[in-house]
Amino acid sequence: QVQLVESGGGSVQAGGSLRLSCAASGLIISRSRVGWFRQAPGKEREGVAAIASDDRKGYADSVKGRFTISKDNAKNTLYLQMNSLKPEDTATYYCAAYPNSWGGPYLSPALFTYWGQGTQVTVSS
Repeated sequence: QVQLVESGGGSVQAGGSLRLSCAASGLIISRSRVGWFRQAPGKEREGVAAIASDDRKGYADSVKGRFTISKDNAKNTLYLQMNSLKPEDTATYYCAAYPNSWGGPYLSPALFTYWGQGTQVTVSS
């Protein structure tokens, strides 16, 4: 059974930083496409960052230069370091995975099979 458990969300002022973690079980992230998505109230879920099994990374234009995706294969854990946070970054953030993937770091939610329960990030101005 695949489980993705996010942690690290919270409230922060604009310009601050947060680090999200996603602990995976039931799949091997080094062999998977894994990524972070977010959804704000009334908006569609959007891709934030993804990392392929060959470590290629992809980012949404809105977070390039501010967010960094990484993974620790030994811990089977995915991370998202978020710096210079803005109020528009406020959303529920989800970890997602597509196991046994050799494709690129795509950011389409349709290309991911498993999802975490989400963690809230709130950025105040």
